[in-house]
Amino acid sequence: MSDLSQIVKAYDVRGTVPQQWDEGVAAALGSAFAQMLDATGDAGKAVLIGHDMRASGPALAAAFATGVRAEGRAVIEIGLASTDMIYYASGSLDLPGAMFTASHNPAQYNGIKMCHAGARPVGQDTGLAEVRERAQALLDKGEPVGEPTAPVHRQDLLADYAAHLRTLVDLSGIRPLTVVVDAGNGMAGHTVPSVLGDAALAALPLRIVPMYFELDGTFPNHEANPLDPANLVDLQRAVVAHGADIGLAFDGDADRCFVIDERGEPVSPSAITALVAARELAKHPGSTVIHNLITSQAVPEIIREHGGEPVVARVGHSFIKAEMARTNAIFGGEHSAHYYFRDFWFADTGMLAAMHTLAALGEQPQPLSVLGAEYERYVASGEINSTVTDQAAKVAEVRAAYPDAEVDELDGLTLRFPDGAWFNLRASNTEPLLRLNVEAPTVQRMTSLRDDVLDRVRR
Repeated sequence: MSDLSQIVKAYDVRGTVPQQWDEGVAAALGSAFAQMLDATGDAGKAVLIGHDMRASGPALAAAFATGVRAEGRAVIEIGLASTDMIYYASGSLDLPGAMFTASHNPAQYNGIKMCHAGARPVGQDTGLAEVRERAQALLDKGEPVGEPTAPVHRQDLLADYAAHLRTLVDLSGIRPLTVVVDAGNGMAGHTVPSVLGDAALAALPLRIVPMYFELDGTFPNHEANPLDPANLVDLQRAVVAHGADIGLAFDGDADRCFVIDERGEPVSPSAITALVAARELAKHPGSTVIHNLITSQAVPEIIREHGGEPVVARVGHSFIKAEMARTNAIFGGEHSAHYYFRDFWFADTGMLAAMHTLAALGEQPQPLSVLGAEYERYVASGEINSTVTDQAAKVAEVRAAYPDAEVDELDGLTLRFPDGAWFNLRASNTEPLLRLNVEAPTVQRMTSLRDDVLDRVRR
């Protein structure tokens, strides 16, 4: 009997296949998802289903579809997709959706990101807990879901998705740019050619240099997680070797994008958040911009300088999206390179963030290293993971070690110091990890604080 509490997390489903879940569990989740939709205002609507390049994706997606159809709901299969393609489909067609992906997790994992019609998030407090409870009840009975009674249709939305993105950011008038793109054998290898490459408008002044565009859920070249510096090494070398203007690295489901400058140096997601926020605020003065509490303190500073209103939120796409909808925010950014847009149904899309960055770079003559420096003000550690058995006890131990710091518990533990240094320590929602982020005005202060906290975490 499957224990769904092990795989249904705060804002998605994530677990190993078949050890933690399989097609039987997927069918129960599909049935439960349809039942939840009946109770929350999406009654009668077809359900969109897509999957990434993982080998387990097609079978799990088909089983989920069977569960949905057994509840009398039609299914629209869009096949291979990036996560933001599902959001595009859900927003443009006003239908609920389910995307089968485990993002950057290793090959043996798979998962589901679900949304209500209009790409509204399904998280712990917006339907996911109910899905878990209903699916667990079905599994506890030990009976398969009923026979599917509703139809299934197939629809290719890649061209429509690409065309929509090009209406949001005009790249036709920028200076010529050479762009190295590392798809990490993930879904950007499927979407980038249509949005930016040979299949895009011939007028785009971009020379795309592809890396690892072959779809392969075993990730033979490196993990599709651009937050890990080890996974950027190939892209950094290629940018320099090709004399490129910029490098773009996408994660497995292509909803995150990481940026490399012409020197092969990373541009922090906080800097990209500030850059895109400035662009969006130029179009919509006075708007709200969301950032999570781990982004650089430069982000709210720059938002205010451009006439916007910064609002801090918890880490995680369902929390960011809910806060964006509540405040009608124009844009939102996270330290993990997730970027959210009001013009994209408040959903996250790595591709649109990449296009904004290309536009900002191509609309002025300076190299990206100079442009990006305008948005970098502090020294950050980046996210550092430590495997910890008792996460809560370790966080309490670290908190006690700094009794004079200002405490913020919006998301994990954030401690701020009078000299402007701060750190956040929080538990992963999907893995037995504590994640540490440190920022300070100088390299020396950041390094000292980082090492002291890590020593306490890893004892």
